[in-house]
Amino acid sequence: MSYLAVKQLNKHYGATQIFENIDFSADEGEFVTLLGPSGCGKSTLLRCLAGLTPVDSGQILLQGTDLVPLSPQQRGIGMVFQSYALFPNMSVKDNVAFGLKMQKQSASEIRRRVDEALALVELNEFAHRYPHQLSGGQCQRVALARSLVTRPRLLLLDEPLSALDARIRKHLRDQIRRIQQELRLTAIFVTHDQEEALTLSDRVVLMNKGKIVQNGSAEMLYTQPVDAFAAGFIGSYNVLDAREAGALTGRTWQGQVAIRPESIVLVPAGQGIDALIVSHSLLGNVIRYRVRAQGIELLVDVLNRSVADLHPNGVRIGLQLDISTLCEVA
Repeated sequence: MSYLAVKQLNKHYGATQIFENIDFSADEGEFVTLLGPSGCGKSTLLRCLAGLTPVDSGQILLQGTDLVPLSPQQRGIGMVFQSYALFPNMSVKDNVAFGLKMQKQSASEIRRRVDEALALVELNEFAHRYPHQLSGGQCQRVALARSLVTRPRLLLLDEPLSALDARIRKHLRDQIRRIQQELRLTAIFVTHDQEEALTLSDRVVLMNKGKIVQNGSAEMLYTQPVDAFAAGFIGSYNVLDAREAGALTGRTWQGQVAIRPESIVLVPAGQGIDALIVSHSLLGNVIRYRVRAQGIELLVDVLNRSVADLHPNGVRIGLQLDISTLCEVA
């Protein structure tokens, strides 16, 4: 039996359906990400797991107990919000200690566990500061420590990194994963950022318009998207109709075909499929080319090795497709 099992969960606001018949599970110690565009229902689903928003029907089974009838305080769940939700008039250590005081733990136990939690997030030296004296990344680490200190059975994280700059976001992302693995926490993480999902997750639950589109390992979602939405949301796939795919490959296809940008290789003009460089964008260690071949526009990702390798706009080039990486999607 799964550590967490969500079964046939439904939520409406009036006539508006937020999500419908949601089924997914998490094993003990597993990091599961709810991924999808804004408005797909993932944050509302997380709030339903926490008990902050009631559900219309369905079950949330945690270690075999249905949480739906229980209050948030009875669920044994920790939650980290996007907005930090720290008490501005409390110091870092008092913010972290708050949940333990509500549990009426002894003063010595509170001190010990607060020190442990602050050490985990590397904030011991900031224990006596107040939220307005901290950076955004430090505030988010305080919020994480506050959730960890109560030793939750389940840790929920609602887009905790979205308000941070790229460098801090990457550092905190690595810290969250390290702590989760070190403590063997079962965690549900909400994001609309595919890179976060692919980097952090043991498993990804991809949502769209209130429904689960695909549920599996990060590698499976990236290499085997089940439909055009999954292909478009994960990895910037080129999605072609059967005619376009046939024109490029010389094969017959029954439906839409997804081609990853990095599975297309640029070769000298006169080799492979004749193409024209339409434009290019620098994405750090990758150059993304937009090319046109047989009237079909494609994205091609190439490692940015040196300036000498850059192909300027308007030049002819050849393309080679790795047929084994193509997949038909619904």
